[in-house]
Amino acid sequence: MTGKVALVTGGSKGIGYGIAECLIAEGVNVIVTSRSLEKAEESAAKLTAIGKGKCIGLQADVRQMEDQEAMVKKALDVWGQIDIVIANAGVGHFASIEDLTPQQWHEVIDINLTGVYNTIKSSIEPLKKTEGYFITIASLAGTNFFANGSAYNASKFGVVGFTQAVMLDLRQYGIKVSTIMPGSVATYFNNHVPNKEDEWKIQPEDIGELVIDLLKMNPRTLPSKIEVRPTMPPKKG
Repeated sequence: MTGKVALVTGGSKGIGYGIAECLIAEGVNVIVTSRSLEKAEESAAKLTAIGKGKCIGLQADVRQMEDQEAMVKKALDVWGQIDIVIANAGVGHFASIEDLTPQQWHEVIDINLTGVYNTIKSSIEPLKKTEGYFITIASLAGTNFFANGSAYNASKFGVVGFTQAVMLDLRQYGIKVSTIMPGSVATYFNNHVPNKEDEWKIQPEDIGELVIDLLKMNPRTLPSKIEVRPTMPPKKG
């Protein structure tokens, strides 16, 4: 995998950072994006220090197609190719439909679903040239609905369906497409701060290792939808 090039949206922390960390360790050159340039560059410096691969941090909002196109252009200008695209950026607002505001609804749908469209749409042509891999980070919430989850469920159900349809569209070009659907992960999602009580949860690097396994799988085989759960969640009651 040395010398391959990956794009990771929302890569400055959490699952995105865990994926980027594993890619860098394999010798992959990575661009990580965040809506905060400071956070993106800080994370890129830490990732580059790991060793084998190099990392660039960019400010990009997945809701803006021009930001995603700029990310793709930067990768091509610096490294001349794109082999892997990870659509990871996400946000959550959880409330009863009675209380969920139009602004919250649109933010969740625009980032979690339209953002995934923008990411893949801007990178299709480079992925054709390398017969690359496009991976979306969905959620078990993309198949299991719950109270107060109308916006988040809608976005993740959408990501799962979108990714599977895109897989059928793009495999004719040799592009592999998968979606990963994690359960509880120890991240900063929804203003949570990971702590010792999160040790039972999936860790970001676990998702990173899963991505590496997918990338190393024989090209004839495609796990197109992967559900991932903590092995032993806390007992209730």
